[in-house]
Amino acid sequence: MVARPVATDPGKSPLAQAIRYAVGRLPKARPFLDNGALELDNNSTERAMKPVAIGRKNWMLAGSEGGGKAMAIAFTLLETAKLNGVDRQAWLTWVLGRIADHKINRLNELMPWS
Repeated sequence: MVARPVATDPGKSPLAQAIRYAVGRLPKARPFLDNGALELDNNSTERAMKPVAIGRKNWMLAGSEGGGKAMAIAFTLLETAKLNGVDRQAWLTWVLGRIADHKINRLNELMPWS
């Protein structure tokens, strides 16, 4: 049996470092531990953003800053529809067919979660 070297200062051992690391991050992990609906990682968010990053060069020529903002709003609404389990094409067709005659103070009725 080979003897392992023992750290002379227990506060500098790998285990002590790991414990300090975990305790130092506990305040940020607390919401995850308190609410089971939260995810520990952000993989789903990164997957949702991947098409935007891939198409970035195509969208550089949106026409203007206003066009870019309009595209951002459209992408946000379409991704929200997807996250709510709504068929995006059907929802967008439905909204575009109704929005012209819809009262502006009732736009929430047209949102994907409604």
